[in-house]
Amino acid sequence: MNSLNKIGVVGAGAMGQGIAQVCAAAGHEVLFNDVDLRAIERGIKSIGKNLDQAIAKGKLSPEGKQEIISRIKPATLQELCVDLVIEAVVEKLEVKQAIFSELEKVNPPSTIFASNTSSLSITSIGSRLSHPSRMVGLHFFNPAHLMKLVEVISGNETDQRLIEGLVRFVEELGKTPVVVKDSPGFIVNRVARHYYLESLKMLEQKAADIGTIDALLKSAGFKLGPFELMDLIGNDVNLEVSRLMYNAFDKTPRFKPNPIQEEKVRQGLLGKKTGQGYYHYEKK
Repeated sequence: MNSLNKIGVVGAGAMGQGIAQVCAAAGHEVLFNDVDLRAIERGIKSIGKNLDQAIAKGKLSPEGKQEIISRIKPATLQELCVDLVIEAVVEKLEVKQAIFSELEKVNPPSTIFASNTSSLSITSIGSRLSHPSRMVGLHFFNPAHLMKLVEVISGNETDQRLIEGLVRFVEELGKTPVVVKDSPGFIVNRVARHYYLESLKMLEQKAADIGTIDALLKSAGFKLGPFELMDLIGNDVNLEVSRLMYNAFDKTPRFKPNPIQEEKVRQGLLGKKTGQGYYHYEKK
C-alpha cells in the first residue's frame, strides 16, 4: 500500500468533521467535500471550536490550531483525487454506491475507498466498482476526534494488504484499530443496539423514566446513558441503523425498532442537532 498523504473526506456532518480534524491533526492534507458548500464552511468552523477547547485545556497551541485548519481545504467531488477517501454521509446504500462510482472516475486504482458506515455491508457498497478490492470500512465513533476506537472492516473482495496498511494508518492517527468481519452492525453497533432498545422498552413499559435509566447506567460505568447517546448520535440516524439491523437479521424481534424512537423522528425531535430529543438543548 502506498503512503497515505492526501485524504479526501466526503460528508461535512458531525462524523465527517471529526474525521477531517483527526486526519489533519496527524499531518495529512485533507480535501473536505459535501453537496452543500455551506456545510463545509460550518464544518471547518466547528473543527475550529473543537481545537479551541484543546487550546483551553493546554493540549494545543494557537499556532498548532492554525496549522491543522490550514491542512483542510474545501473540494468538489471531481477534485477528490487522493490517496484515501473516507465517506461519512447518510446511511443509504444507493447514495454511498453513487458517490464511490463518481470517485472511481477521478481516482486511479491505487486510491483506497473507505466508508464510515455503521451498519451497511462493505461488500455491497463496493459491489458496483470496477475495482471492489479497494473498498474497505473505517468506522469511527462520535465524536471522532475524541473516541479512540476505529473498526477496520474487510469486505468479501477487499485486498487484505490494504487492511494491514489501514491498521497502521489508524494507529498513526492515535486511534485503536480493531479488524472486523463484514457483518450486520459489525461489533459495536450489533451489541449496542440492545443498549438502546432495551432502555426504550423499559421506558415504554414505564419501568423507569429517562433520567433514572440514564443515571443508573452511568453509575454502572457507561460514559453516557442510552437516551443521552441517542440524542448525541441523532435519533434519525439511530432509528435508521435499527431498521437496517432488523432487516439484516431477518426481522429477529430483538432488533425491532421501538415505536418511541419512530415517534421522535416523525416529530423532528432528533436530539442535539435540532435542540430537542429525549432532552432539551440550547441551540448553537
